[in-house]
Amino acid sequence: MKITFLGTGTSQGIPVIGSDHPVCLSKDPKDNRLRVSVLVEWDEYSYVVDCGPDFRQQMLRAGVSHIDGILFTHEHADHTMGLDDIRPFFFRQGDIPIYAHERVLGELKQRFPYIFVNGKDKYPGAPGVQSFEVINNRPISLGKLKVVPIDVMHNRLQVFGYRFGDFAYLTDVKTINEREIRKLAGIKVLVVNALRMEPHPSHLNLEEALELIARIAPERAYLTHISHLLGFHEEVEKKLPEGVFLAYDDLQIEV
Repeated sequence: MKITFLGTGTSQGIPVIGSDHPVCLSKDPKDNRLRVSVLVEWDEYSYVVDCGPDFRQQMLRAGVSHIDGILFTHEHADHTMGLDDIRPFFFRQGDIPIYAHERVLGELKQRFPYIFVNGKDKYPGAPGVQSFEVINNRPISLGKLKVVPIDVMHNRLQVFGYRFGDFAYLTDVKTINEREIRKLAGIKVLVVNALRMEPHPSHLNLEEALELIARIAPERAYLTHISHLLGFHEEVEKKLPEGVFLAYDDLQIEV
């Protein structure tokens, strides 16, 4: 399984528009972060988790010409607003499968109603999707792989993470209960959000993220959904425990 980090930034990305914060002015490419998303590839399959406003740029940068579907974690704009840019895939492949909580599918239908129209009323050139509801405790069959939803809380908003075999991807987590942690037992690679040093009401900060990693005990862990307030990539990574790394845009790992 190959994982490509398409984006590792928070909702504003880095650099933040108009900011003179030192991290936003950094010349290190690892400090430039698009909105958070990953590409997961195994066998002949290729799935994206989340489809934010940088989706087009991410697909071009990663050289992606085919996707088998998109899994959504939740409905916030930095995770969904690139959905219209599935058009080139739709023109080649037909309707693109999307997987999300029932609530999220409802939000997408409101924001992109023309994508969900069928029949003669559909606008020429509009993309189409096949919608699949994600339900907690019901694995998703993607080819021969069973993908397990992981139910977490983003402050008071329910969010899904996903376990793909030995790889798990959790973003926008603030709390997770013991039942869901048990679903991550024996994981080899874990990705989890670490927004900044200071506490935040709806995201793990660095200290909380490291505590969660220690509880789950993966072989390796990567931090994502990073804001400029976490600090310079090079400086932060030097302070991380063994086996924990800062992800960065276009990083590729194998599981």
